[in-house]
Amino acid sequence: MSQALNHPTWQMGPKVTIDSASLMNKALEVIEAKYLFNLSADRIEVLVHPESVIHSMVEFVDGSVIAQMGPTDMRSPIQYALTWPRRMESVSGRLDLGQLRQLTFEPPDFARFPALELGYRVARAGGDSGAVLNGANEQAVEAFLAGRIRFGQIVPLVRRALDEHRVNPQPGLEQLQAADRWAREQVSQWIS
Repeated sequence: MSQALNHPTWQMGPKVTIDSASLMNKALEVIEAKYLFNLSADRIEVLVHPESVIHSMVEFVDGSVIAQMGPTDMRSPIQYALTWPRRMESVSGRLDLGQLRQLTFEPPDFARFPALELGYRVARAGGDSGAVLNGANEQAVEAFLAGRIRFGQIVPLVRRALDEHRVNPQPGLEQLQAADRWAREQVSQWIS
């Protein structure tokens, strides 16, 4: 457990750190990007960026790319999201470009990080599948942090929930909440 909770660049809570270790955080971001920008899953690309300096990038139709860069601290991107369109003094300091020696980008290893494939699967399926993925993942991570399952069991439990769930393509709030509850209950039953 200590290895999974030891993130090299971020200081986050246990849940987010485990999601980062499994790349479930990126799976969730694929789903978010689909809905925020009205994109199909095949238009969303994930790159692993070990320096954790670039928080987002957008490529425009002319091929130019704009990146949002900052210190390895999510408080600034969150602050910007909450205060947009205004800019306020940073809560997390400034990025020292003089100290930055390189920016690395790598394609993700889907075999090593199968959670990411689940994010694309959910982005393609739509409906209430995102609620199932999130509920199952939260329940599985909670069980891992409590020492009831191994790290390697998290993603298979989430996959099983997705496999056994019949997608409602047009859910309302009540159906989304029910899908979330169902996924949490299923994972709890499977690990007990």
